[in-house]
This record gives sequence, structure tokens and C-alpha cells, in this order.
Amino acid sequence: MQHFALTIIGRDRPGIVSQVAEILYRLGFNIADSSSSILGGQFSMILLISNPAISSKEEFSDAFTPLEESNLSVFIRTLKPGGEVRPEMAGELCMISVYGADKPGIVYQVSKELGDRKINITDLNTKLIGDESRPVYVMMIEALLPAGVGIEEIEGWMTELKKKLQVDISIRSLIAMEL
Repeated sequence: MQHFALTIIGRDRPGIVSQVAEILYRLGFNIADSSSSILGGQFSMILLISNPAISSKEEFSDAFTPLEESNLSVFIRTLKPGGEVRPEMAGELCMISVYGADKPGIVYQVSKELGDRKINITDLNTKLIGDESRPVYVMMIEALLPAGVGIEEIEGWMTELKKKLQVDISIRSLIAMEL
């Protein structure tokens, strides 16, 4: 079965998710994986979709014309076989929270520290909170720790980085629950 990556980007407004979901439902698509967020005032969404009766994006791309007419950008990419499959990822899942004054380099330096230690970032979100006179930069990272690396070890690595960036960094385990 062919899988596709569908990306929607544009000025945020209520109803975008339901509009996209309705189009996919009417076409008979299954949503295998998805993520959406508001970045600044822009809505962004990416979905991995499939339909056993559809093998090329040309067969359904016109269905998204109403979204494009409402000033949203729609991109469809055909995935190579296996591109929809989540790889087996062993290790402990954790959440790393970073809070501090907004300044360039926070994402780079924290992600470099993790990447250099072979820690896989599985999700990353940033936001400015607070008011204009005292904005606070918040970064939330979901990460997969390699075997043998524990939360305490990461906290030790982050001590110097916390001082350098003048931010607070905390790490906690996310214990997966089986349903």
C-alpha cells in the first residue's frame, strides 16, 4: 500500500483540522501518524496517510483545492516503501524542559549536546511565554536515551550548559504504558 506525507501550512484559524480530516475521511484515507501546531500565527500540520485504493498523489490532490483557496499551502509527497514505518527505537523515553531568557543558540546548543551523546530527539517544541516586558523561552524535548544512559547522567552533562546559557534544564522519565 502506498503512503503519502501531507503537509498543510497557513495562517491559523479555527476549523483547519476538521476541514483536513473531513477531506481525508471522504476519500477513505487512514491517518497513520500526524502532528500539528501553531508556530507564531501560522498553523502547521503533517500527516502520514494511506488508502489501499489510491497509488498516486495525482488521484486525490485536487480534493485539497478548497484549502488552497482559503489561503493554506498544501504539499503532498509520495513516500518510498517503508517510509511510513516507525523504526524500532529501544531505550528510555524522557522529557527535557528548558526555561530561560530568549536568546539565540538555545536550541542549537542543547540539541548539539544531546546529538553528540547519541540521544535521539523524537519531538521538540519551543514557545515564548509571559508578557513582552518579561518573555520566557520554553523548549520541550522528548528524547530517547540509548541503553546505559540514565536521567542522572544527563543532568550531570547539562550542569555546565545551564550555567553557560543561563537557563533552567530539567529531565524526567516518561514511562510508556501498554494498553
